Amino acid sequence: MMTFFLAFRNLFRNIRRTIAVLLTVALGAGALFSFDGFIHGVLNEYRDTTIHAHYGYGQIHTKDYRGNVFEDPQAHWIPRADILENTLLDQPGVAQVFPRVGFSALLKKGKTTINGAGQGIAADREATFFHSLNVEEGEHLTTQEDGILLGRGLAKALNASPGDAVTVMATSNHGIIKKDTFTVTGIFHTGSLDFDSRAFRIQIDAAQRLLKTPRIESVALALTSLSDWNSVSTFIQEQFPELEATPFDVLDEVYYQHSVDWLNAQYSVVQFIILAIVLLGIFNAISTSILERKQEIGNLRANGESITRVLLLILTEGVLLAFFGALSGIFLSFALLKLFVHQGFAMPPGPGMTKQFLVTFAFKPSMIVTTVALSSLAALIASLLAGLRVAKMTIAKSLRSY
Repeated sequence: MMTFFLAFRNLFRNIRRTIAVLLTVALGAGALFSFDGFIHGVLNEYRDTTIHAHYGYGQIHTKDYRGNVFEDPQAHWIPRADILENTLLDQPGVAQVFPRVGFSALLKKGKTTINGAGQGIAADREATFFHSLNVEEGEHLTTQEDGILLGRGLAKALNASPGDAVTVMATSNHGIIKKDTFTVTGIFHTGSLDFDSRAFRIQIDAAQRLLKTPRIESVALALTSLSDWNSVSTFIQEQFPELEATPFDVLDEVYYQHSVDWLNAQYSVVQFIILAIVLLGIFNAISTSILERKQEIGNLRANGESITRVLLLILTEGVLLAFFGALSGIFLSFALLKLFVHQGFAMPPGPGMTKQFLVTFAFKPSMIVTTVALSSLAALIASLLAGLRVAKMTIAKSLRSY
């Protein structure tokens, strides 16, 4: 306790030196904290786009349906979807369910015929949750019974605009080609070139009529939070053993998970470089401060203090400087970012994307702990190495130092 008191009091003996070290630590800690928040902001935005444009928090299929090819896929679709939907809506953590039917079809407008990937959806439910499905022309598909929502690339290929009529031709489960005419309600883009060039959406009832089936292919889930996925998927496994629930990052492994892994690897390299610069700065500032105090340390040794006690005092001072400096840097960087960048800023398109996305800095309490711990570790190592060098000097040599 006495060592802590003396170390704290020593911080005020040379205010200029203390302020210089504190500023060094604060700048380094602020840079680390800000960069960590930036990384999490980018990944959060990428995750939210995937959830709210494509898959929800996850999807339910019949067991072993995903990853396999069947001669008659519709035979492996989910029957009696109403029972599944009602059961899921009563489950804590489930906010909404979205039954879907996926199918291939030919779209015809005038003399142009294009192959597309269709989705039959409960449009009135999906319009609110899937807000990252950006409608750039027209309006969302909601209650329009004969409406069709086209991806940007598909609409361009068909030369279709809102209000135009488009004929959709699909093969039913009996091998019969069925067709129906729909009115374009809007044109959307998600930023994914491959998806936007093929995808279109119609009402699920219309899709089931085209395919002549009462079944659904999958159910997408909207949860109250990402942390509810484990409990909901466990519930599905226990109550519906013939079904399997798959989270969104597995469903979109190629575009989402691989991109996240790539970004994490890239950011880890940059973060390591920043961390090295920051830690060297802290190390240099504290080492210089200790080496300037050779006479003071010599006086302590001359008055009977052991090397261990002197080192303990130096280490305590270093950790205190790092602790207060890191907290100051974190507070100032957080305040500046919230003041000047609170609305975020536009980032260029990521891998596999065609549109910019808005990034806001995202912070978690664990970031504060990590930043303070790294700063304190750097200060501890610097204090130990410089302190050992000075403390092991002979008393006479220390007292002669200027």
